[in-house]
Amino acid sequence: MKAPMKAPMTFSQPERPLLSAQRVGVSSRGQVLVKPQSLALYAGRCLTIVGETGSGKSLLAQALMGLLPQELEASGTMTLDDRIHDLGASPRQALRPLWGRRVCILPQEPMLALDPTMRALAQVEEGHRLVRGLSTVAARQQALEDLQRLDLAGASAKLPGQLSGGMAQRLAFAAARAAGGSILIADEPTKGLDASRCRDVLALLRQELAEGGALLLITHDLALARALGGEIAVMLEGSIVERAAAEDLFLRPAHAYTRRLIEAEPACWPSALRQGAKRDGKPLIAARDLAKQRGGRRLFSDLSIDIQPGEIIGLSGESGAGKSTLGDILLGLVTPDAGRVERHPDMGRLRFQKIYQDPPAAFAPSQRLGQAMDDVVRRHGLDARQIPPLLKRLRLDAALLTRRTDQVSGGELQRLALLRALLVDPVFLFADEPTSRLDPITQRQIVELMVELARERGLALLFVSHDTALLQAVCDRILPITSEKAAG
Repeated sequence: MKAPMKAPMTFSQPERPLLSAQRVGVSSRGQVLVKPQSLALYAGRCLTIVGETGSGKSLLAQALMGLLPQELEASGTMTLDDRIHDLGASPRQALRPLWGRRVCILPQEPMLALDPTMRALAQVEEGHRLVRGLSTVAARQQALEDLQRLDLAGASAKLPGQLSGGMAQRLAFAAARAAGGSILIADEPTKGLDASRCRDVLALLRQELAEGGALLLITHDLALARALGGEIAVMLEGSIVERAAAEDLFLRPAHAYTRRLIEAEPACWPSALRQGAKRDGKPLIAARDLAKQRGGRRLFSDLSIDIQPGEIIGLSGESGAGKSTLGDILLGLVTPDAGRVERHPDMGRLRFQKIYQDPPAAFAPSQRLGQAMDDVVRRHGLDARQIPPLLKRLRLDAALLTRRTDQVSGGELQRLALLRALLVDPVFLFADEPTSRLDPITQRQIVELMVELARERGLALLFVSHDTALLQAVCDRILPITSEKAAG
């Protein structure tokens, strides 16, 4: 969410919270990942946690829900409905009865929250039917209304794998809210969404608060945090370093890290990032008269584009407009309905790479991340010695390679996906919302690194983002994608 929004007025806190947590911490084999933190959630109020990718925000939320991976341990207590829950003693079994009925969570990765074999309508319907106890007819009607409200009515019969990243996020939101829990933990609910969809999510969150629900929001979207108001906690290296009312924190940030976080929004980036690329040589990719129709709608037609070495091109447009489809056509992953794509004959297919919008879809969930890197090195005869310097350059701890996809943050996983792509020395990189999971500081560092690599290596970047300020800061040119009405 990028458009500036006015924060609502704040009011004195009620005396009795719906949920309170005391000295909640997370550790792994004796290593402290989240230091003991205490918080409270109040009816009609939002508590937002912001901070650097990997700072422990999502781990704290998972500890409250009893959803930590088995290798991680929680400590502390949570009080809900006058009952104290020990988060360190079999939390999953103890807290399971609360899932959906009292507390619901919208996780950071929608594809991990959705059943890949269940169609969209059924995913929402079952919460209304199995948890809320509605009849089959009533549950289906309510599910249809939920999808309609999120502009997903046309996707009711689709599987999650057939949805764009933004559509999957909205479906996950509808499924999470179906059971009617009064306490919502929302982990990056607007990531990867265009401005209009962000406003839709904001309206839904405000409605939850207006109806007396409590909201724990984890986000990198500072505009969303401003708009929801309430209290904001800034997290750094497993600790909350600053906590204040939203309007006070943004006007008068006290901690140096908070100031860096606010100043790292793309609108503040230097214009020197955009330098322009020479367009006098043979293009890496030449596409002519491309057309594609999907789901009864024409995405685009008569679209032509040349991409030069070292050029950075932005793709903008609403969710579902065809941005990802265009990138996949240029890579040869999708066949156009009309037109042709020619790639530089001296460059092998391996050197045309993609960074996926949902990085969990690009990694085997049961495999160590280090094994994924080793497989690429072995399969293509690469030098494994390039991995440590790339880890350092991407600000990644080598210990992450010992973990699986569900044991790292979304931002860390996205940077690991970038590392794997860089191993094969690509000449073209289709970056599909590569920073949607990153906090503003890390986002700026990673985008600046990608721009630096593009200039150093002559690497062409096709950059998809809903953040127009980001595209304007780094791209040599921006190509807007606007889907058309299907031919009658």
